[in-house]
Amino acid sequence: MGDKTVFQPLSRKDRISVIIYRTGIVLSAILLVLGAVLLMRYYAASGWRRPDSYAAGYGVTAYIVSLYVSVGMSVFSIHLYVARFRRFLKRLYYAALAALLVLLAAGKGDAGAVLLGTTYGPLFLIPLAGCLGFITAKEAFCFRLNEGYLLAVIMPAYIVLLSAGVLSPGPAAAGLFLIAGLMVLFTFRKVPMPLHYDIGDKSAYEP
Repeated sequence: MGDKTVFQPLSRKDRISVIIYRTGIVLSAILLVLGAVLLMRYYAASGWRRPDSYAAGYGVTAYIVSLYVSVGMSVFSIHLYVARFRRFLKRLYYAALAALLVLLAAGKGDAGAVLLGTTYGPLFLIPLAGCLGFITAKEAFCFRLNEGYLLAVIMPAYIVLLSAGVLSPGPAAAGLFLIAGLMVLFTFRKVPMPLHYDIGDKSAYEP
């Protein structure tokens, strides 16, 4: 469980790292809500039918890159005692970046052309969802934010179901709204916590 005791005074670096970590969480929540709204509008514009083609546009690319930045802020400022967990999370994020590069290359710079125009496109987001799920699960374990466990399971499952074509436009939009809602709840419960909760005992960190 997380340590709520003040073991050592927080340094300026400690405070900045926690603020960056939590800012990443806030931005991720905002972007997921925005994504849910945009997906709903996208399907509504097509009469709640899956469009046969995707009109090229770089707004989706800007959105995805923004989501990568917000998750990356939390990945590289998270506080974990166990070194192998820190290494694993960073490697998973690097895998997510590699998936992004493939996504951009396949869409010739337009991520939406692959994400929304192909059945396999959403699968490229699984590593990124894994990073965010790792973060929420860690917080769930440390501070009993149980919605974090749900997010860690639902996000990759949602992507797989979406890619498999199991979800029609209505359930697909509803599923993303569910994820966004859970992330907002998680954010409202996590962000107000005292900063020292995220640091714990600095002498216990593995190098």
